[in-house]
Amino acid sequence: MLKKLTTEKQMKFLCLLCCLAYFMSYMTRLNYAACMVELQGVLGASKSIAGLPVTACFLSYGFGQIICGILGDKFKPQRMIFTGIIGACSCNLLVACCPRMEIIIPVWCANGFFQAMLWPPMVRIMAECLSLKWYQHCCVLVTMASSAATIVVYVFTPVCIQVSGWRAVFLVPAVLGVGAAFVWWFYTRQLTAGEAQRTTENTCDSGLDTTAPEISQGTGETPKNQKSLLVQIMTDAPLAVILQAIILQGTLRDGITTWMPVYLSENFGMSNASSILSAAALPIFSVFSVLFASALLGRLKSEVFTAACLFGAGAVAGVAMLAAFDSLPVVCIVMMTLITGCAHGINLMLISRVPGRFTRYGKVSSVSGLLNSATYVGSSLSTYGFGAVAEAAGWMPVVGIWVGICVAGMVLMLAAKRKWARFCGS
Repeated sequence: MLKKLTTEKQMKFLCLLCCLAYFMSYMTRLNYAACMVELQGVLGASKSIAGLPVTACFLSYGFGQIICGILGDKFKPQRMIFTGIIGACSCNLLVACCPRMEIIIPVWCANGFFQAMLWPPMVRIMAECLSLKWYQHCCVLVTMASSAATIVVYVFTPVCIQVSGWRAVFLVPAVLGVGAAFVWWFYTRQLTAGEAQRTTENTCDSGLDTTAPEISQGTGETPKNQKSLLVQIMTDAPLAVILQAIILQGTLRDGITTWMPVYLSENFGMSNASSILSAAALPIFSVFSVLFASALLGRLKSEVFTAACLFGAGAVAGVAMLAAFDSLPVVCIVMMTLITGCAHGINLMLISRVPGRFTRYGKVSSVSGLLNSATYVGSSLSTYGFGAVAEAAGWMPVVGIWVGICVAGMVLMLAAKRKWARFCGS
């Protein structure tokens, strides 16, 4: 266990540091996708080839989440996050210096693994160092920081392309990221220095139940006559169903974010800069979506049922988009914004809040890594798959797939609602 912070000032500052680290994570990860439509022309690549670096990044990120989640429960999470940011910045510098697709693909793949070093250990820091109230606040704030970074990327990218060319899209975040990494390293070492303090505070209502007499806290050890910890976790909670829903959420969130500029450019004849700038509407609305999802959870009291409602809202938006598919660009932008906003709310429920329920097993980082890896299974499939479907059959089938994904996610979450309620003790 890490040291439990005792003052509101310390907790606020740790939240700020987490937001800074995750902000720079998104700045150094989404920039390729944001300028992909520009690089497609510069490098003379097809849509499917231009999407391969993003696909490789998502795959390595998803695989890395599992590994780094396990390591995050065993090693100091502060060091892992520092290493991840520095590695991501190095990859951005390499892409700016070596604009060849055969180089960009493996480098962006490595970037995905470095990025995977951030989220699982960060969830562990938040769950073990913060009070219940500040864990909840920090989950929302960090999610909003990622949305803010996405806004900055999609506004900053077309400006860079117009003013100084696409290379600055990678150089500037790399330099800023190195500075953020050292700020993180210096101040988190000060905040978390000292011995861990055990807490007996009852946390069941907020999802941070630390009481599990049959399991040794923080070690995952079980008595010989008990089933293994992994089997117990999978049996107690509907993780298999949640993982499937997270995969679907990942296809929506990152698939739409990646391909929206290309869709607008091809369907409505927008310039590259205008289509990229229009995509900034997605993260702007996601900030409000996260706040709405958090408030909705406060009323429904169930992460799983809240996710089901958000999937349903996304399906309605997708059907409305089909009705205005190639005639009303404003309506299409609004509907895509609503769908991705719902996906961000689902992400808050299943990636940020659900892992906190497993503090009692001493496996917050491991569960967080496992769940987050599922997001990027979906992301990698959608990044390549949506481009391939659009090339073969146009964009209308892609929008139809988005509707089907939302409906499937809603059905999965409704099916898991009762078992999740039993697991949470509701």
